Amino acid sequence: MRQSWSIVVFCFNEAGMVGEIVNLIVRQFDEHRKNLYEIIVVDDGSTDGSYEVIAALKRARPDVIKIIRHEKNLGIGAALRHGYEAAKNENLTAVPADGQFDVQELIPHLNIENNTFISFYRLENVQYSPFRNALSAANKYVNRVFNGIELKDVNWVKIYKREAIRSFPWKLKSSLIESEICAKLLLRGERAIEVLSYYHPRKSGKSKGASLPVIIHALRETMKLILVVREFRKSLLK
Repeated sequence: MRQSWSIVVFCFNEAGMVGEIVNLIVRQFDEHRKNLYEIIVVDDGSTDGSYEVIAALKRARPDVIKIIRHEKNLGIGAALRHGYEAAKNENLTAVPADGQFDVQELIPHLNIENNTFISFYRLENVQYSPFRNALSAANKYVNRVFNGIELKDVNWVKIYKREAIRSFPWKLKSSLIESEICAKLLLRGERAIEVLSYYHPRKSGKSKGASLPVIIHALRETMKLILVVREFRKSLLK
């Protein structure tokens, strides 16, 4: 049986790439899952003309493209949450609009077994600064030691069963929502299949980076994540 798909594309100031990414998804899924997919583009308060590009895409393919627009930038966590909440189909993924993930990597995994999710992972990110890589390493350590997440790259693209991640509440509102989801799935005994992914260099736009306020917020959210996972673990023992 051919499984249906919801593909969330999260976008903040990616006017140079979002059209290319969405059109590539359309071509691939028209070929492999025609009439069995939707694309949900979340424009997270872009100010560079991204929304106008997205609106033109929707006019061309209103049958498959939906738009969620944030009037101001709310961050990747809100973009993911709102995209996931709007999804209607069996398999669910979220990809960035910057083109650094090749959406063709999804095609070998169009049918996913129940109680399973796909976790793509990158090798060491040579495009990040040593500081950014150190932050990533610290995040990976905390996830492994405190949250039971034995994944190579919890911050990269995933493929979930929509019903699986909808079966529990999401407590976090930052990008760590992915860590929360993965931790809860693993605690429930779901199987993670890890797949090597190539991290493509940017063709346009600028990396959103990790500013000091973003880092401080991430540290606070990391502590909250530990508490959320602990409470979920306790709930499973009741």
